[in-house]
Amino acid sequence: MNSSFNLEKLVRPNVLKMKPYSSARDEYKTDGRKMTFLDANENPFENGVNRYPDPQQGKLKAVLASQKGVSASKILLGNGSDEVLDLIFRAFCRPQVDNVITLPPTYGMYKVLAGLNEIEDREVVLKSNFQPDLAAILEQVDEHTKIIFLCSPNNPTGNSFSEASVEKILKNFNGLVVIDEAYIDFSAEESWLQRLEGFPNLVITQTLSKAYGLAGIRLGICYASEEIINLLNKIKPPYNVNELTQQRALDRLSKPEEVNREVQLILQERELLQDNLSKMAFVKEIFPSDANFLLVRVEDATAKYRQLLEAGVVVRNRSSQQLCENTLRFTVGTPEENQELLKKLRQLEA
Repeated sequence: MNSSFNLEKLVRPNVLKMKPYSSARDEYKTDGRKMTFLDANENPFENGVNRYPDPQQGKLKAVLASQKGVSASKILLGNGSDEVLDLIFRAFCRPQVDNVITLPPTYGMYKVLAGLNEIEDREVVLKSNFQPDLAAILEQVDEHTKIIFLCSPNNPTGNSFSEASVEKILKNFNGLVVIDEAYIDFSAEESWLQRLEGFPNLVITQTLSKAYGLAGIRLGICYASEEIINLLNKIKPPYNVNELTQQRALDRLSKPEEVNREVQLILQERELLQDNLSKMAFVKEIFPSDANFLLVRVEDATAKYRQLLEAGVVVRNRSSQQLCENTLRFTVGTPEENQELLKKLRQLEA
């Protein structure tokens, strides 16, 4: 527990004073009766999407709350995790005044959103084992530091941050600690969601884009205290999650066995890829992964990347990232796709 944390001092004063926009669907909440809706200036002819969606995504939050064991009042949904992250910036960081801390190599949108919102991004490079440098992080904190972003499992490195490191940051930093758990479903580590109640400054983001296979519908999830969620609800667009996204998400969440089968297959394939790559002469190092990808150090990553493109296989060259010289990131595909990748790599090796 961080007893020094004060949410009111952290939030932007203008956001604290704001009253959220009240939409037609906020003002009338259905009790299940059949009603004639003449309140929202919608086209009245039914086609499945002629009505505005539920601005608070009640059915979807109820399912997530049940599956994750948290109150629906501690959930915010966004148009992808990127919107959720942007809302956090806008609620807590004053342009040209405040700063955030990120830990490269990491997910690039933190830096983009900091630039968009005119917030200083204080980068503290991970240690050589891709773990947070606690002393260096806390040394960068000043009175204007509002957020520390921790991507765990981390992208592009694939590893999870140690529980002790994360706990020390949570206990010693009086701002928000945002843990991005986009890849948590592929990890043997427990989600920090299990400890949400213990840290008032903890914010967790997850997504349906990875394990759930719904990258195309753009649905990001934020878990935090009810007080933090209420602040984010003040500034979110009223209908930020459309009806088609809500329906598709509900359908997928109703099939947990199917999702689990796919995750287990991806994990099996990750091990198979790792085993086969380790036998290739041009592979210098394969980093441990808790995600659905492998970061691999190779001889001349740029040349290998181009050769794979010519062979019809698209991977990610991460060599420009700090600590990631000569690395390629391989997403785990279907068994057939993974065999195709290995076949092409063996041909390049010949």
